[in-house]
Amino acid sequence: MMKRIILMLTAALIVAGATAQSSIYDIKVKDADYKEVSLKQYEGKVLLIVNTATKCGFTPQYKELEALYEKYGDRGLVILDFPCNQFGNQAPGTYREIHQFCTANFDIQFPQFQKIDVNGPEESPLYTLLKQKQGFKGFGNGPKAQGMHRMLLGQDKDYATKSSIKWNFTKFLVNRKGNVVQRFEPTESISEIEKAVEKLL
Repeated sequence: MMKRIILMLTAALIVAGATAQSSIYDIKVKDADYKEVSLKQYEGKVLLIVNTATKCGFTPQYKELEALYEKYGDRGLVILDFPCNQFGNQAPGTYREIHQFCTANFDIQFPQFQKIDVNGPEESPLYTLLKQKQGFKGFGNGPKAQGMHRMLLGQDKDYATKSSIKWNFTKFLVNRKGNVVQRFEPTESISEIEKAVEKLL
């Protein structure tokens, strides 16, 4: 009982902290060396923030993300990669192991940070804020979307009413003013994301 109360209080403090941090630029995250760095360093950039995993069916999206970064990086796009092991334990290993895998297999050049939680009592304040600004709006159409819907419906019949991150490779688009303007589920095509990025650049 006491443990449950502590977890509830922790979750409430996380939400309160994210509410106090109304701007994404107020948030700090941990870099490759576990050093806290402020997202203010990306002020004025268009950001695509994504929670990733190295052993997921969506992992090949790393290639698409790197291509997007190479195409638009000079115009102000920055992709921020946050590995997360909360979905099927599909992001095992240390930061170094994950980074080595990503560079060896997809030659990623965009910033990659330490592993985080994106849901629950230990979730990053960054993701608390992102979810507050852009809730879940569905997986769209197509076989992958239908497959994700069936899987999650089997786990929680009310899953679609919650803003929680549903799976790896969920993406949030942030404009140059720091506003979280759009959320893309992992089932959405990179071409749709590219269109949205171009409009902000």
